[in-house]
Amino acid sequence: MAAFPPLLALAAVMGFSIFLSMPILVRKSTGSRTVTFLTAAAIGILVFLLADLFLDVGPAIYSNPTSAFLADGTNATIFAVAVGGTFLALFFSEHRPKGTALGPEGLALIVALAIGFQNLTEGLVLGASWAGGAVGLTTVVFLGFFLQNITEGFPIAAPLLGRPEPRLGLIAGFFLVGGLPAVIGGVTGFFYNNVTLDLVFSSLAIGAILYSIIPMMRIALRPAQPPETTYLKQRLTYLGILIGFLVGFVVNAL
Repeated sequence: MAAFPPLLALAAVMGFSIFLSMPILVRKSTGSRTVTFLTAAAIGILVFLLADLFLDVGPAIYSNPTSAFLADGTNATIFAVAVGGTFLALFFSEHRPKGTALGPEGLALIVALAIGFQNLTEGLVLGASWAGGAVGLTTVVFLGFFLQNITEGFPIAAPLLGRPEPRLGLIAGFFLVGGLPAVIGGVTGFFYNNVTLDLVFSSLAIGAILYSIIPMMRIALRPAQPPETTYLKQRLTYLGILIGFLVGFVVNAL
């Protein structure tokens, strides 16, 4: 079996690369247009992550890749229960009796948890490939996930943008929630990994991302004054979502 310490170092670098976006996100001079664009770009990145996660779990769900109707019943059930359960759990926790609307901190935490679940599966893949001695595959996996994780700081911090005094400790805590699971996944994958484990965590991530996109879209498309500002905000939002999606695609393709 391959040595464990180098794998631990790779997983740590991959997971904590999420902090590399922090200098951009905590600038005190960030204007409203920049906040609108970055929030929209974060939505675009999350939309791409949804597509990317489903692409990962698709082979486990569909027994015949040429037909979407020939599904593996057990894995399809796991996927549906995990996605639906996560979405509904978040919904009812926010809309419970006498509950309050989801605030910026709560939304940022949900996004961080969703990305944390995703990074956990990425760590599992990294650990398993390293344990199997596939150095070339490990290098490709590491570089791809490292670059992708750099962009994932934007969705986490997006709900907190535009505040006059960025709370660095809070943002760093959310980044830790999103990045540390990559290390945990790397260690777990080194010793143990299977398709069901990947499927469960990926499905949890999909459910959380689905839920978090809705309030982020509501914030991004909130009318502004005067009407001309609303029109400009909508244009920036549409453009930001497209660019965020394309950035996620390009980074993942490298």
